[in-house]
Amino acid sequence: MPGWLGSWIRQNMTGADAPPPPEPLPEDGWSRTGRVMRIGVVAVAVLVLLGGAGWYALSHRHHNWAVVVIAGDWHAHDGSASDAFDNSRRDVSAELRQIGFNDAYMMQFSVRPDLDTTTHPMASTAADIAQELGLLTSETPDGCLLYFSSHGAPQGVLVGSALLSPTSLAEIVDSTCGSRPTVVIVSACYSGVFVPALQGPNRMVMTAARADRTSFGCGQENRYPYFDDCVVHAIPKVHSFPQLADKVKDCVQDKEIDTGMSPSSDPQISIGSYVADNLPTW
Repeated sequence: MPGWLGSWIRQNMTGADAPPPPEPLPEDGWSRTGRVMRIGVVAVAVLVLLGGAGWYALSHRHHNWAVVVIAGDWHAHDGSASDAFDNSRRDVSAELRQIGFNDAYMMQFSVRPDLDTTTHPMASTAADIAQELGLLTSETPDGCLLYFSSHGAPQGVLVGSALLSPTSLAEIVDSTCGSRPTVVIVSACYSGVFVPALQGPNRMVMTAARADRTSFGCGQENRYPYFDDCVVHAIPKVHSFPQLADKVKDCVQDKEIDTGMSPSSDPQISIGSYVADNLPTW
């Protein structure tokens, strides 16, 4: 693998009765009419309130899933400084919050956490991610969502100063998320390598590329990598993760054609038989 990342990998593998009521007063037609009108007004008001409550309930779902969103590096593909992965981490998290994921059970991670004084991420290390995910899953039994944005290699995804292998990530997910519905999204070159290790009946896995392909858009001039750009803009336009996966796959293909990138990254999608009916919708 040429360039800065290839060089780095080669060096770092590693609860009384009441009185009777008074006689009612005689009632004229106008009084009866007024009473009917008042009842009608009250009924309409109740219906409006109930309708509003129903709308609120439908439009403010709370998906109490444990969520971690990780920016694994801060370099562009040529080794220069880049905010692309942190932009993805921050804006993907914001979109997830917008569609109903509970911020109380969401944690962000960054290689340069001190630079973000708004979202206050934790430092990106595999140990801290595993520990925080364990704490989050102990507080909510509904499901797990992990999102990585970083550089990747055939051996895994870069998280901080080390490559996180498919086997290591599978061990983290197994020990924290267990058999609950789980979505893992890896945005990185060669991220298809994670599919075999992570796939299962309770798992949905999305990757930015197949195991033998790079992904695109991690240059210094890019706001987000292509895959993350498509995720950020597709989330408000779809209503489920399977729809998101299809939309993103098409979007990535279009961006690669428009910019002349080849060979295509070919994002991968794996949806288990159990998780398909147990994913959040919005």
